[in-house]
Amino acid sequence: MLDWNDLRYFLAVADHGSTLRAGRELRTSQTTVARRIAALEAATGFPLFDRRQAGYALTPVGESLLERARAVAGAAARFEEAAAASARETGGIVRLTTEDIFADALLSPMLVDLYERHPEIRIELDSSRSLRDLGAGEADIALRSTSKSAPAGIVGRRICDDDWTFYCSRDYAQRHGGVPHSKAELRQHSLVGGGGGNLWRAYEAILEEFGLREQVTIQQGTSTGLLTGIRAGMGIGVLPCVIADGESDLVRCMPPKTGHGRVMWLLTHERVRHTPAVRLVIDFLYERLKKRVGELNLAA
Repeated sequence: MLDWNDLRYFLAVADHGSTLRAGRELRTSQTTVARRIAALEAATGFPLFDRRQAGYALTPVGESLLERARAVAGAAARFEEAAAASARETGGIVRLTTEDIFADALLSPMLVDLYERHPEIRIELDSSRSLRDLGAGEADIALRSTSKSAPAGIVGRRICDDDWTFYCSRDYAQRHGGVPHSKAELRQHSLVGGGGGNLWRAYEAILEEFGLREQVTIQQGTSTGLLTGIRAGMGIGVLPCVIADGESDLVRCMPPKTGHGRVMWLLTHERVRHTPAVRLVIDFLYERLKKRVGELNLAA
């Protein structure tokens, strides 16, 4: 079978008249060039060069194929240039903002896949507590949970209902006689609180509703710390289902409350929504996030 890469060796020998000079141009050994020419001749079934003391000279068959080989090389060069142009068009920096728990436990594996497929795109991931203003250009894309209408100019794709409920680790359940499944049973356990910022305010409201605020025995400063603490068996805590349901070490204590109105969105501003790099990242993350929602059987 013909190896198209061997045409590079064919053209170099045809242009320079020797395998030695061709090897220098291609930055490889004379032996490699000679071997690739022999392989090409075997694939075509014809001798392409006469081996002379003064060097390599094209045979009539070689002469007849020379321009076709140049055409193939030209097409390959144009293909490479087009691919490079596409990479330049879609390349650049895309600033992505979200809570640290979503950044670490949800997006990080997806961003690894994104980089492997599109190394021309550089992601700046902002998981600070501050709510970045997409309209002011503080970020390009946000993965955000909200029950409010989007501000003017903000457009998005709905991921799923942002359900939260109580979870504990399997180890914790084993050490404490099983998984608690009611408010009364939860009052017999220690709770991990915290998460920081807006997340803690929403979490604290859930605890107040259940009458469990006084059960908090350890307060985590970040949402990633909250997940880590519950996973480590420090106590029971409230987590987003889109994260916790994908954790094999965690089990639900109760079904999530419905009718809360919170929705997980992938948001951007209409000013940048058609920028090639931003559009590519949104399309990529939306596909992966919806796949996870489907796998976890969450309400979309």
